Amino acid sequence: MGKVLTIDTEYANYPQVASAYLLEEEGHGVVVETNTTYAIPRILKVMETEGIKPENLDYVIVTHVHLDHAGGAWALLEACPNAILLAHPKTAKHLIDPSLLIKSATSVYGKENFDSLYGEIKPIPKDRVRVMEDGEWLSWKGHSFQFIYTKGHANHHFCIYDQKTNGIYTGDSFGISYPHLENGQRFIFPTTTPTDFDSIEAIHSLERILDTGAEVAYLTHFGPIGNLKENAGDLKEGLILCQEAISNLETIPKEERLPFMESKVKAMIQTLADKNSITLTESDWKLLRLDVNLNAQGLVYAFEKKQPKV
Repeated sequence: MGKVLTIDTEYANYPQVASAYLLEEEGHGVVVETNTTYAIPRILKVMETEGIKPENLDYVIVTHVHLDHAGGAWALLEACPNAILLAHPKTAKHLIDPSLLIKSATSVYGKENFDSLYGEIKPIPKDRVRVMEDGEWLSWKGHSFQFIYTKGHANHHFCIYDQKTNGIYTGDSFGISYPHLENGQRFIFPTTTPTDFDSIEAIHSLERILDTGAEVAYLTHFGPIGNLKENAGDLKEGLILCQEAISNLETIPKEERLPFMESKVKAMIQTLADKNSITLTESDWKLLRLDVNLNAQGLVYAFEKKQPKV
């Protein structure tokens, strides 16, 4: 059996925040998730160390189009001339023509932060992109990959189950677990970033992931974890807390919704940490600040998009 390597992409210059994965078989490779353009030299360096030439990277797979997962896909394909991108149809559309993607992300982060986090993004030639349908299988050097659509975090999200390793690459559909916050222990919490969060769909996606029978979830944020049933229970609890917070927004003035929701997201994360006997330090909360803000934005957006137009 070949290797599955976790690559720390050092997203936003932080260690153990976002990972890419390299699968190696017979000198050939598959990369799952690319992070940003800034991460591509790191991925190529690991490929070189493992003896995988750029021309022997066969596939690049991204779980969804959010730029901490797919922003560097164009650059990796440019460096690896024979690789084909495997993507959800809605993801493929926006990577072939990233203009709306760039505009949307810039509106969320601001131009300066966008440039700092993601750098340049170029279109990917259509003939180097293959759309994968829900439930579709792909064989590669003894591996059988199944692509499973998992709405909730985003409506263009899929996970990739690998029958050979009995592992599943979950993107953001199986939450976030940062090793550097946990003193060697694991706790997990959902991610609800803009703009497609749906708690009911997210819970359904947890069930689809468990139904594969996978023993390992390869999280993008961060690294492989086991105990999927127990972790799914924590994620479901967190998602229910998020849905309850959304329902409370009806009584909150518009200008107070974001700070209110940030307090609810912090409370949700604290609840799940406490459940697992994890003490979060002031330094931990500093590292979680962006997640708290973006998750809160996603929950406010989920509430507001369902309100009647005035």
